[in-house]
Amino acid sequence: MIDVAANCQRVRSQVIEAAGRAGRDPSTVRIVAVSKTKAIDMIRQAIEAGVSDIGENYVQEAAEKIRRIATPVTWHMIGHLQRNKAARAAALFNVIHTVDSIALGTVLARHAEAHGNPMRVFVEVNASGETTKSGVRPEQVRDLMIGLADQRGLLIDGLMTIPPPAPSAEAARPHFRALRALRDRLQSDAPANAPLRELSMGMSDDFMVAIEEGATIVRIGRAIFGAREP
Repeated sequence: MIDVAANCQRVRSQVIEAAGRAGRDPSTVRIVAVSKTKAIDMIRQAIEAGVSDIGENYVQEAAEKIRRIATPVTWHMIGHLQRNKAARAAALFNVIHTVDSIALGTVLARHAEAHGNPMRVFVEVNASGETTKSGVRPEQVRDLMIGLADQRGLLIDGLMTIPPPAPSAEAARPHFRALRALRDRLQSDAPANAPLRELSMGMSDDFMVAIEEGATIVRIGRAIFGAREP
């Protein structure tokens, strides 16, 4: 049996440890519990253990979980999002981590505005240049933000990245450091709807390194819920 509550406590302790090494306040780091393929009962256990942010990869899977979980939490879309599912995603999620085109951002903004609240989104950055990975290249982020600057239904609140597979957490450090540096450069003249307050980076294998490099959101699945079901 997987002890979700104990796992949540262990992850929190690791967040505190990593933040301490970086001279940061641990409260500036939020844990998003990634529940792809996981049973609703396990998500409820995480919420009972104090988790307030839940991440999902697929709109359809998330819709059923959101319908059945009455406890108020913040729902994060962390998987690749197609434009034809943007309308439903805007209705379901509080935060979307994977905006990678002006077209997708525009659709999300339109539907979010219809719901009466700006949609918080992050630009997904493909910092490593992997051809199989979603996201825009670092040099394209500024143009993407400028292209979405007049979208009143959109708040571009941060950047997100997934580093390439690596043999150790330390190998991911340059990618996290690069994302933080990119965010810091962009903040100086970003559009009004792009405060870029967040850095969504780090998962179960490398989140402590990501926190040391400035992550404000870490996306933790296996370390909380165990290995994903096939």
